[in-house]
This record gives sequence, structure tokens and C-alpha cells, in this order.
Amino acid sequence: MKTYVAAKLHGLVVSSAEIEYSGSATIDGALLDAAGIEPYQEVQVIDLQNANRWTTYALAGAPGEFQLNGGAALLGQVGDRCIVIAYQMTEKFEGAKVLFLEGNKVARVIEYPPAT
Repeated sequence: MKTYVAAKLHGLVVSSAEIEYSGSATIDGALLDAAGIEPYQEVQVIDLQNANRWTTYALAGAPGEFQLNGGAALLGQVGDRCIVIAYQMTEKFEGAKVLFLEGNKVARVIEYPPAT
């Protein structure tokens, strides 16, 4: 088994940060659905403004929401652009959906094709 990218949200903008929270990243539920990321699924967050990278889990939020929770609230700030990546363990790459976002709304979708 190898670990491959399964889904990616590219260009999410941090809308809020709440340190007094037990952890996770709250992400617009419709974006999670569109990318195929489930609530409580492990995700990696990369902050494009400061190069911080961390692993957490996704929670479904309100439209346009991308909130950093718990300790992650110290790793980014409101307005930062981020990438969120979910992975899967499989024998062979099965493809992945990538959503490019503008204003936390889908601007464009591409798919990485499965390995042949």
C-alpha cells in the first residue's frame, strides 16, 4: 500500500481562527462534498503565506467558511491562502479531484487521472 492524494482544495482563504477549540479545520461543507472529503477525515493544510504545514481533520462548516481551530489557529491568520489535501492508501493511484477556489467558491475543477 502507498499513500496518494485523493482530493485537494487549492486557494482556500482563512475566514476565522479559534484557539479555544479542541482542534480541526472547519471547511464549507459543500466544498468538502464537492471534493469528496468527509467530515472527520484526516487532511493536511498548507498555508501559502508562511509555509506552515500541519495535519488535522476536517469538519463541515457554513458556506464560505474556512476556520483554523485549536493550535492551528496559531499557524495562520485570517486572509491567508491555503491548500487542503486529503490522502488515500491504495495499491495504485486511483485519481484525485482538485478544486481551485476564488473567494472560497469553486472557480475550476480538474481531475488527476488514475494510474494506467
